[in-house]
Amino acid sequence: MSSRDAVRLVDLRESDLDVAEVLAALDDPAAGGLTLFVGRVRDHDGGRGVDGLDYSAHPSALDKLREVAGRIVQEHDVLGVAAVHRTGTLRVGDIAVVVAATAAHRDGAFRACRALIDTLKAEVPVWKHQRFDDGDEEWVGTP
Repeated sequence: MSSRDAVRLVDLRESDLDVAEVLAALDDPAAGGLTLFVGRVRDHDGGRGVDGLDYSAHPSALDKLREVAGRIVQEHDVLGVAAVHRTGTLRVGDIAVVVAATAAHRDGAFRACRALIDTLKAEVPVWKHQRFDDGDEEWVGTP
């Protein structure tokens, strides 16, 4: 399988994310392990109450996300990876990001999934604008 084939699903969306779609994209009888990370909007940050947030993406963000997924496939012994991130307005409890990796064994799936979410957060130009319950707001992750 080529590394291109192992990158099964990569997208940025303003619509709700579906964990089942990510699982289906990675369905593979050779996979002994599938690790999934679901990031949700929490009701607090830094001791402050959060009402919601908005995610904005640079026009290059989807290409960068594809590049990151391809790099993870090259660096880890995986069968497949998937990464989908929300943009737009999200409420507390909404799914903001779903990443997953499959491998023949659990260790490869765990390592790749962790590397995928950590690299995505560090390198993909998606920015968070948080709204706090006291009326204050802040941008997170902007250059």
